[in-house]
Amino acid sequence: MKNKKMKFLYTSMLSILFISSFGTSVLAADPKLVSTLDSAFEKIEKYILKISTPAAAVAVGTGVLMKKFSFGDEEKIRTANKLIRGSLFSYGFILCIDLILSMLQTLLT
Repeated sequence: MKNKKMKFLYTSMLSILFISSFGTSVLAADPKLVSTLDSAFEKIEKYILKISTPAAAVAVGTGVLMKKFSFGDEEKIRTANKLIRGSLFSYGFILCIDLILSMLQTLLT
């Protein structure tokens, strides 16, 4: 008996939630929270792009200096090569993600 009441209460709450969310999408309403989150994600994306270029340059510069001043130590040379390669791959990944997101944004609008 109690299980049936809980199941009925659960399904009625879900149906009310579905109807209320369906109503905002049908009426083409743009809730304030969605627009705030959208603008926040755009700002975060811009900050990441602004920070990633100098960070990649510093990482590559550090790798080059490590390689230059390794004085023939193989371990330091390998570490420098990993640092240079990793920073360039990371920077390329960030640029590719930005390219894909801008492409999707133009396709959706």
